[in-house]
Amino acid sequence: MKYTRSISDPKFETGTVETDKELLRNLVAYYCVLEGIFFYCGFTQILSMGRRNKMTGVAEQFQYILRDESMHLNFGIDVINQIKIENPHLWDAEMKEEATQMILQGTQLEIEYARDTMPRGVLGMNAAMMEDYLKFIANRRLSQIGLKEEYPGTTNPFPWMSEIMDLKKEKNFFETRVIEYQTGGALSWD
Repeated sequence: MKYTRSISDPKFETGTVETDKELLRNLVAYYCVLEGIFFYCGFTQILSMGRRNKMTGVAEQFQYILRDESMHLNFGIDVINQIKIENPHLWDAEMKEEATQMILQGTQLEIEYARDTMPRGVLGMNAAMMEDYLKFIANRRLSQIGLKEEYPGTTNPFPWMSEIMDLKKEKNFFETRVIEYQTGGALSWD
């Protein structure tokens, strides 16, 4: 894979097939891999705790973060797909293969993270289940940009994550009352 310049480089310009492909490559890396695969293991672990009434405040904050990440992801997928529509010559066999490999590599890195963080499982989930979930997510990312799924038959072992992500929750964080925490004097250190 060739990652020569980042779109954050002030000298980066588009206008040639090479630099336009570079832009598209960067968008796939950022939106499909960074926003679309990385962190899903951690999100799932924390949100699973919230479902069990553990770390509810942290889980609620993760819901806000996941909602924002989902909006970023959907925006990025739309940008990638619009570039493909307007510039079909950029989305050639080589670019499709690069995009597929980036998504697969990102998925493998997140699977390794799951194995490191759950060597014996936690709260009813384990690394093998997380691997299935991440492969399910990878299939979604691939199909969202028009590529074929690489993990056929993979299903979502955490359907409640889809409910959380798809939930159109409109809540003003600043208007939420905090009533779930104890004061320091009420804690027992025995």
